[in-house]
Amino acid sequence: MSTLRNKVQLIGNLGNDPEIVNLESGTKLAKFSIATNETYKNNKGERVTDTQWHNVVAWGKIADIIENYVTKGKEVAIEGKLTSRSYETKQGEKRYITEVLCDELLMLGK
Repeated sequence: MSTLRNKVQLIGNLGNDPEIVNLESGTKLAKFSIATNETYKNNKGERVTDTQWHNVVAWGKIADIIENYVTKGKEVAIEGKLTSRSYETKQGEKRYITEVLCDELLMLGK
């Protein structure tokens, strides 16, 4: 049961090309966002699509695959866990961000 505690599975399309960062240690980092869509009918009977954007980060070999094969608009399935972090802007404001730390990636579509 502990494997279900912090698990995220999403299928969506990339909003932009991934940002690839090569760290001094030789480790590769890929950052990207994917959009998931949910369609429902509102109280007037109209079909409405709700789009949610999710920030995703991937390290190592998964980042290599993303760099070589994944581009804007591609449909992917990802599995990972939610992580939260904070940072300070140049103006001294504290910002918080929640991301999906991807540990599995499946390329879908054509």
